[in-house]
Amino acid sequence: MRVALLTEGVRPRAPRGAGGWCDRLVDGLREHDFAWYVLAGTAEAAGTSRTAGAADGADAEGPARPAIHELALWGRRPAGRAPGALRGRQYAAAYDRLVRALLRPGDRSGFGPGLYRLAELTRADGGLPAFLVSDRARRVLERAWRSPGADTSAGQPLVCDVLVAADLLEQCLRPLTAPWYGTGPGGLGAADLCHVVGGGPAALPALVAKQLHGVPFVVTEHGLHLREQYLGYREAPYRWPVRALLLAFFRALTEETYRQAAILTPGSAHDQQWQRRCGADPARTRVVYEGTPAVERPAAGAEPAVPTLVWAGALEPGRDPELALHAFARVRAELPAARLVLHGAEAVPGYRAHCAAVAERLGVADAVEFAGRPRSAADAWADGTVVVFSALSQRRPRLLADAMLSGRAVVTTDVGVAREVVGPTGLLVPPRDPQALAGACLALLRDDERRARLGLAGRLRAQERFAVEPVTGAFREIYLELVSQWPAFPAAAPDAGAGPRPRPFARPAEFWITDGLRTGPGEPVTADGGGTDGTGGTGDAGDAGPTGDSGTDVRADREGPAAPVGGSGDGAVVALPRGRRPAAGEVPDRAGSFAEAV
Repeated sequence: MRVALLTEGVRPRAPRGAGGWCDRLVDGLREHDFAWYVLAGTAEAAGTSRTAGAADGADAEGPARPAIHELALWGRRPAGRAPGALRGRQYAAAYDRLVRALLRPGDRSGFGPGLYRLAELTRADGGLPAFLVSDRARRVLERAWRSPGADTSAGQPLVCDVLVAADLLEQCLRPLTAPWYGTGPGGLGAADLCHVVGGGPAALPALVAKQLHGVPFVVTEHGLHLREQYLGYREAPYRWPVRALLLAFFRALTEETYRQAAILTPGSAHDQQWQRRCGADPARTRVVYEGTPAVERPAAGAEPAVPTLVWAGALEPGRDPELALHAFARVRAELPAARLVLHGAEAVPGYRAHCAAVAERLGVADAVEFAGRPRSAADAWADGTVVVFSALSQRRPRLLADAMLSGRAVVTTDVGVAREVVGPTGLLVPPRDPQALAGACLALLRDDERRARLGLAGRLRAQERFAVEPVTGAFREIYLELVSQWPAFPAAAPDAGAGPRPRPFARPAEFWITDGLRTGPGEPVTADGGGTDGTGGTGDAGDAGPTGDSGTDVRADREGPAAPVGGSGDGAVVALPRGRRPAAGEVPDRAGSFAEAV
């Protein structure tokens, strides 16, 4: 089947040799035809449509890579012709409905209709880019923002807020103007399904493709896009009214995406709970862990001669390296030879110096090493006897799983996905509790047998949950299940009076086996197993000859010696003709073909 992968931010193709999640999915499902649709950061990062194999230096001997279609999400505005007076009023009405859904709690149901109306209008004349940057769009936004009933709890908007918010909304709605819609080559309407990786604005083309062409889509999130927006906008360089409006947009987009998606595949049960709180249907959510090729990596070698605690992560308050320092001070009081190695780059300016001052104040500075960013995660885990995580929140399981794959015993704070990932193979402690963290580290440092047992159990657990093959197998089943339940040929509108669209796999293969009944093309089955021509006479069995247009070349002649005797109950299987579609309201009988049903 034809699958469209929709992503945001960066191109899914990593540098040659490094690989990536989308790469592993495509390589594992080579029976399907993939195409990438990427919302790149800027116009410089985005290029024209091209084949990934040629763009990324794929080997000529290797398999053909999917085509890549890129659109600049930020930066220079796309050119476009301004809509006329009548069409301008239609754009303004749709835009007003969308903006009011963001600002008025009672009008939230208008987000989807306003969004799809804008998509329909710009598909007809391409005037959306020019409208979104026009004074008319800014007046619509300002009027809705200052109207009675609008949510201004974050503050009254100023003129500068209207200008900034209008520009940001134009960038967020830019995927609606992408040249990706339609049923021609490179169009999303020609795809059998869309796969959104990451959520957010990357889901906009999938929403439009479903609305315009009936193409279903799957959403995969490794870390929730909406949660990251809430965290990121705390430090955004905008006034609070603008932040509130943009967060309302992402919240409404997430709710609409979860409502319209055929299947949601969060990367952990922790993310699944967040999705449910945002309105996701539990019956349409399935946890698929983010596979990593690190499962093939050998375990770390021998432990260091000195008992060493290793900590890895960004040096920032959220990772709470101060907790690790306070716990290490208690550990060193019991084991004077112990050491602490902290791997990670400084994420907050001056925070490394702050941690060094904390270590100096605790009297353990001579036993603490700030090793910086390691060459690889495997090198970081090999430096330690026990791996320590002290974060206040653990949103993604990948770093924990990578540490478990090293074969080292893990101690982590019981936050986020930690309990789900580590399970019984590691030690969980409450956050911001240095005494509990120090006690868990001492228990493992003093017990070689327990430390080895937990390290091996953690490695086996991570290999089972985060291998690449189960991920590709899960999506192979999801794709087939989704297509089997969705109307076939979604881009083709049904004719008037033709009834519902045909569904692939709607009938099992056994339905198309004649079970000894021999009928001609389109002939109804009689009680004695023969076909009639509709006038009481016997139909001509030779109207679908061996070389006819019916598409069959193995149907035996009625008088042929190898032909089965109709009604004999011998269960003979005969080839079925192609080329005839059921009439309006007619259910395909045994004389139809399996190819027609799919």
